[in-house]
Amino acid sequence: MDHNFQQDSRGYAKVATSWVHFPLGYSFDSEGQPEQTVVWVANRENPVNDTSGVVAFDHYGNLVIRENNRSFPILSVNVSSMTLNNSTTAQLLDSGNLVLNHGLSKVVIWQSFDYPTDTFLPSMKLGLDRRTGLNWILTSWKSEDDPAPGSYSCRFEPIGYPQLFLYQDRASYWRSGPIIEKLQGGNPSMPNTTTIVRNTMEVSLMYGISIISRYVVQESGSLKHFVWHGEQQQWTEVFSHPKEQCDYFSKCGPNGICGANNADQFDRTCLPGLEPKSPGHWYLRDGTGGCKRRQGVSMCQRGEGFVKVKQLKLPDTSTAAVDMSLSLKECEQECLRNCICTAYSSANESIGENGCLKWYGDLVDTRAFSDSGQDLYLRVDEIDLGTHC
Repeated sequence: MDHNFQQDSRGYAKVATSWVHFPLGYSFDSEGQPEQTVVWVANRENPVNDTSGVVAFDHYGNLVIRENNRSFPILSVNVSSMTLNNSTTAQLLDSGNLVLNHGLSKVVIWQSFDYPTDTFLPSMKLGLDRRTGLNWILTSWKSEDDPAPGSYSCRFEPIGYPQLFLYQDRASYWRSGPIIEKLQGGNPSMPNTTTIVRNTMEVSLMYGISIISRYVVQESGSLKHFVWHGEQQQWTEVFSHPKEQCDYFSKCGPNGICGANNADQFDRTCLPGLEPKSPGHWYLRDGTGGCKRRQGVSMCQRGEGFVKVKQLKLPDTSTAAVDMSLSLKECEQECLRNCICTAYSSANESIGENGCLKWYGDLVDTRAFSDSGQDLYLRVDEIDLGTHC
């Protein structure tokens, strides 16, 4: 396979990939000419002004990008504190990862995978390295032909129970749902080789190469998944999010359920035992105000219990309490004892309903599905318990 680290005509140093027998990069334009797929840009905020740019090592062992007529570099990868002069080597791996090695030891002292641009590749990580503070996130291009950071970013959020978030600037735009072994309800094509790490050193998401694919945050605000088809020598789009109205974050507001299954429908309901906060807006198909408890309802040791709401994308787990040691029954008992616990769920139904998620307060960004999703156990009063059981 052939990888190229090169400068384009606009002055950006890029990693473009083309796999000879295991393609990840050459597609063809309308005239049958090969087009390389750009997966990483080194100097996305500081383009070289012309085609005179060079990539080289300075005398301290740092990798630099500079214009021939400038004394100061456009970009410098500063590793001199970890190396001796002339002891650094650069290598572009088959994975598309540009690495700097320390001398003959080949110890990696810097890698481009630690500084993603808009593309998520196999063996790359999204998340947080707690030791170094590195935050592995994707950021869209500013426009189709300008790789400067754009308005959209994708993060694997470690707070609460990990999820993928797509942001527009700083506002939540789309959410995957809690990630266990694959993206729940939001990305059925996530490879089975997905690896999730949650420990004191890092929280990260990574996928292998069981299929040749790439995930891209586009400048339009879409997170797209492409798979390579070798026979056709082209990329095929597998999914794009957000796509339907209910894909957008909190479309039905706090405590509402968005139930659309295609782009032409927008169904919204309140969770059991709740009612629209603003009935006028709600029935005009504006669900952003969400739902609330009926006035005067007592939810603390007055005969309340839980009703099961099936096949959901679980509410936002950023504020959920997580205890992986509890069974589902133990989770129920803990939630029932705490009067401000509004709902609970299994953290991982795929391995026998192990782990416990508990929510306190409003439930945000809940969606119903017809043939997938997870069960949520919602706290209701004695009257609603009898009605829904």
